[in-house]
Amino acid sequence: MPKQRIAFQTLGCKLNFSETSTISRQFGIEDFEIVDFHNEADFYIIHTCSVTSVAEHKCKSAVKQAHRRNPLAKVAVIGCAAQSNPDVFLNMPGVSWVLGNQEKFNLAKILDQHDHAASSPETKTTVARLEISDIGRTRKFLPSYSMNDRTRSFFKVQDGCNYFCTFCSIPYMRGRSRSETIENTLKVAREIVSTGIKEIVLTGVNIGDFGRQHGEKFIDLLRKLDELDGIKRVRISSVEPELLSDEIITLVGKSIILMPHFHIPLQAGTDKILKLMKRKYTREVFADRVLKIQKHIPHACIAADLIVGFPGESEEDLNEAFHFVESLDISYLHIFTYSERPGTKAQQFEGKISGAEKRRRSRVMHELSEKKKEAFYSRHLGKPFRVLWESNNVKGFMRGWTENYIHCRTPYSPDLVNQITTARLLQVEREKELICDVALIEM
Repeated sequence: MPKQRIAFQTLGCKLNFSETSTISRQFGIEDFEIVDFHNEADFYIIHTCSVTSVAEHKCKSAVKQAHRRNPLAKVAVIGCAAQSNPDVFLNMPGVSWVLGNQEKFNLAKILDQHDHAASSPETKTTVARLEISDIGRTRKFLPSYSMNDRTRSFFKVQDGCNYFCTFCSIPYMRGRSRSETIENTLKVAREIVSTGIKEIVLTGVNIGDFGRQHGEKFIDLLRKLDELDGIKRVRISSVEPELLSDEIITLVGKSIILMPHFHIPLQAGTDKILKLMKRKYTREVFADRVLKIQKHIPHACIAADLIVGFPGESEEDLNEAFHFVESLDISYLHIFTYSERPGTKAQQFEGKISGAEKRRRSRVMHELSEKKKEAFYSRHLGKPFRVLWESNNVKGFMRGWTENYIHCRTPYSPDLVNQITTARLLQVEREKELICDVALIEM
């Protein structure tokens, strides 16, 4: 019997990518062939995102693309957009299953049940088109990790959030904060290391909240990972300012395993807007974390999230935020244009800003981010760093990342793939984004 072809499309965050990889590994190679989403397949799995209206539009577009590619294919829509707005997908041509954020991990079993029903002459084929539970009641945590990249693995160590910021729907899509114990998390980390992957990127919705229900702390996990045999690099994704403790910063500063790269959500550059957002810190707390990092780890990369166009954000607020960010030694920004999410408190706020004005404000902040990133790269020219090289060959060049997340390139060599070598940063070039040419010091 020929193998069934199955294709996966992942939209949204690194968390989704880690989960898609884990879900795809449920499909045995004896029965399934995983193909590219742009190829014809028998099953299309679309892992959705609902963080913005643009993200939801991309999800619907992906469903339409799959149906056009093979009108006879079965399409499963899974994840956050499925959890938040299932009716939109239930009525789309080609969609056979809509699975929430807990049910998506049962996908292989659901497809297997479908095959058995379809092959039985006595049984009329019925498809459970909708499987979504109340995610708010879920306390079960399922660790996930990606294996699509030979060099790096996104490792989900935490899920959900208890914060309920006024702009954010994630607690309604992913439920309350939860994680595994440190002991069980380390077991999965050892699995990842055993595959030969050099760098683990810790991901989650609010990873600084790791371990709370088990009486453990994120710093305790980091200390154990820092001592784990065989691990080369651990990179920490976004940590809330009030959860980024002095202990974490000090540990990263002393470690050769924990990368000097911090991603800290700012979200707004004025206390007025932070309060409207229901954030748990002031901008002074954020500034203190940046100064603390720079004091102990001067070469560290510090990225920050920023939302523009939040309801009630005046031109004065924008200018104040601009000068606040400009004054800090931030390496670059992740800029998000505010998108109204159903069910959030901010949906009811007055002072809504037009789309054109939000786009203008986004351009202003993007220009500031580019200046900061170029200054950060330039500051490290002439210095040696350890670069982890990736496998892609792009016009004769391969790419890699330094400890402090500077994007580098060198002429392609298969011997360098998934290797960490010392390289001196020579000059900053601009392709679609900034990149550094390097001279290899050690092969």
